[in-house]
Amino acid sequence: MSLDYATLNLLRQNHPAWRLLCSDHAPLVASFLERAFVTQNRRAIAEADLVEALEDELYGLRQQQGAAAFPRTARAYLDDWASPDKDWLRKFYAAQSDEPQYDLTPAAEKAITWLATLAARTFVGTGSRLLTLFTLLRQMSEGSETDPRVRLAELQARRDEIDAEMARIAGGDVPLLEDSALKDRFQQFTQLSRELLSDFRQVEHNFRLLDRRVRERIALWEGSKGALLGEILGERDLITDSDEGRSFQAFFDFLMASDREEELTRRLAQILALPAIAALAPDPRIRRIHHDWLAAGEHTQRTVAQLSRQLRRFLDDRAWLENRRIMDLLRDIEGLALGLREDPPQGAVMALPETAATIDLPLERPLYSPPVRPAIIDTPITAGLADVDDSALYTQVVVDTAELARHVRQALQGRAQVTLREICELHPLRHGLAELIAYLNLASADGKACVDENVTDAILWRSVQADGRERERRARIPRVIFTR
Repeated sequence: MSLDYATLNLLRQNHPAWRLLCSDHAPLVASFLERAFVTQNRRAIAEADLVEALEDELYGLRQQQGAAAFPRTARAYLDDWASPDKDWLRKFYAAQSDEPQYDLTPAAEKAITWLATLAARTFVGTGSRLLTLFTLLRQMSEGSETDPRVRLAELQARRDEIDAEMARIAGGDVPLLEDSALKDRFQQFTQLSRELLSDFRQVEHNFRLLDRRVRERIALWEGSKGALLGEILGERDLITDSDEGRSFQAFFDFLMASDREEELTRRLAQILALPAIAALAPDPRIRRIHHDWLAAGEHTQRTVAQLSRQLRRFLDDRAWLENRRIMDLLRDIEGLALGLREDPPQGAVMALPETAATIDLPLERPLYSPPVRPAIIDTPITAGLADVDDSALYTQVVVDTAELARHVRQALQGRAQVTLREICELHPLRHGLAELIAYLNLASADGKACVDENVTDAILWRSVQADGRERERRARIPRVIFTR
């Protein structure tokens, strides 16, 4: 994203994170939401619990800054923060519960995370980040290398390094990381683990946006139901096969492995027991951060499953409404038929174009026949001597249908409808019957044109005979009416 003036000005006006930072109550909003959601890693809090926690927060602030500092109630503040013009909280109803729930939006969490980076850090390490960047580059290079010899050479070099390190350790030379290196890596681990939790909320938000787009497409769909289901299934596959979907699924599969969970638990306990790390007084929740990852991942999985169920229920409701409309039409027809039972009308009541389905048997289809290849004989062309009349080549009639359509549009500019006879009076036929048939072809292709079988119009034109004399021609056709 380009950080030019127009982009930043647009973000300042519309992005919820920027609105939070510019808010007069930004310290209250950010501190309360950070403590309620981010620190506790909670994805949904009931309205009563959140109102009670905010009331306690407001009571403490009013004791310090006066009763006029925050005049509104806690519930009013929460409704305001969850309104569309703020969008810092998402208010929703959980399944089988009539009490509103609140969750932090990704934009609000992003603003809170940025505020946390403003605090001065007592220790800034760069060595571990450089190693991380180098490791990422090496993984990308090895993963995209197609030459087997290069891959084998790199693996052999790595094996030599491991053999040399094992030899040094066997000889009593055990290299250890210094305290500064341990602090550097632990600080980076803490930062990445927190960012990973916020990424889950963003992934869930993207899934919810996809569900909203699908619902809008269903509401505005005018095609067949089969095509609609194809579109929806394609959209579901699109997010599953997207880079974000595959990355999330790979992470969740990795974390769900029991051996990985045991390894994380063992290594975290080992690292937190080191004196250099203990001196940093790390957050106790780091010890179980992998359980928080698992809980957040399961919450995202449940959200995707819930969205799928809601989408299916939404489709079932639309099918039920369509079936109900058909049943109402059938009842109306039955009611009208019963009303005509005692006094049936004379003549035909209704005309059915087709009373049975047309069945085409598979064996009626013609078998495949190879195309006939024309035999081309290489014969030299000689000048012909036959005496034929070639005047027919120069008397071909070409009717410009675009010009005829323009005549119809011009005639409809000053009126709502016009007959074909009136058009022919305004623009006399120059090509006779061929031009008249072209007008009729335009009328048949135009969905707004109609034919009045009860009225007959006479179309007149003049044609030149073979002897050079003009003769008037006349065609009688049902009245053709062009409308706007």
